Amino acid sequence: MKKPALSLVLLLGIAAASCSNGNSGAGTAPAADANNVASASATLNIRYIDLDSVGTHYNLAKDFREMTLRAVSKIENAQQSKAAEIQRFGQQIEDKMKNNGYLSQATYEADVAKFNKMQQDAQSYLANLQRNSEQELAAQQQQLNDSIESFITSYNAQKGYDAILYKAAGAYFNPALDITQEVIDGLNARYNKVADDK
Repeated sequence: MKKPALSLVLLLGIAAASCSNGNSGAGTAPAADANNVASASATLNIRYIDLDSVGTHYNLAKDFREMTLRAVSKIENAQQSKAAEIQRFGQQIEDKMKNNGYLSQATYEADVAKFNKMQQDAQSYLANLQRNSEQELAAQQQQLNDSIESFITSYNAQKGYDAILYKAAGAYFNPALDITQEVIDGLNARYNKVADDK
């Protein structure tokens, strides 16, 4: 995903090096170097995309967002359920103590041990649930990145641009160079086709 941004940095570095080399020498060579840089810049065919917009409007990204919200909701529900279960059992212990419900120290200690185990089991269960959700989220992000990168590669094979950059890679881009909507439309068309085949 960083390759387009690196291309811009490399291009700017070459341009800066050419300009600094031109200032250090004498004669006609600096003018020739400056002309080569200007000529190369004039012939570059660059476009850009706004990755935030792609993430907002690409159907795969939308589906992943919904899956993430469901996973977060599942974790929150599990936390509430486990907390309520533990709280109920803790209240039972307290009520038994107030009402002299324990006939021996051993039965009280057994309930306290069970209460502590419930807490440990709940922590372990919730940590495992959280870890699985994080792994799923990472896999989804990788799939999303791969999908976008794959599409851009095939899209550019047809268009023949010298570079397709992410908007975040620069301070300003001419809006006429924005191909975000074309990319979103192409991604969604491809994603829907794949989804229909399943």
